[in-house]
Amino acid sequence: MKDMANPHAGLAPSEWIVKWSHLLAPGATVLDVACGQGRHMQWFEGRGHPVTGVDRSPEATQAASAYGRTLTADIESGPWPFAGQTFGAVVVTNYLWRPRMADIVAAVAPGSVLLYETFAAGNESVGKPSRPDFLLQPGELLAACRELRVVAYEDGFLDEPPRFVQRIAAVRAGEADPAQPPRLQLRGN
Repeated sequence: MKDMANPHAGLAPSEWIVKWSHLLAPGATVLDVACGQGRHMQWFEGRGHPVTGVDRSPEATQAASAYGRTLTADIESGPWPFAGQTFGAVVVTNYLWRPRMADIVAAVAPGSVLLYETFAAGNESVGKPSRPDFLLQPGELLAACRELRVVAYEDGFLDEPPRFVQRIAAVRAGEADPAQPPRLQLRGN
């Protein structure tokens, strides 16, 4: 039975995040934006990555703190709490706040990866979210990542549960920070 107070309780990590997580260097730091209860923090922490999660819900960050460092912050109405900081990976799922998109992309360190998956236009025909404010327009995620090298991108419909999504795996060019281990080589699907 699904816990309605915690809609992500017991959920496995996104298949997209799992599929492209091999792009992270061993031990790379991970920032999970809008981390919720920490399902992706748990995934990466279990693979030896130091993780940081941010969410506006104190209950969510309390639960997610079992997997790493958390910060309770409203990134939509307050300042970006990671100004000047970069990470070995930035992970975002089921979240869109356009004014923070540039900050999210800027948090990807040289030689590191952005894994992003959220709802897209068309979703209003199958459920929520349905407001255009929360739905990426065609090509919008690609445009936001124009300074990164796109490794994989999808824009379309998924059956289970029914939803329209855009998702991207993208790498920032450059040498990884010496404090970060070298990035893994790409491998075939």
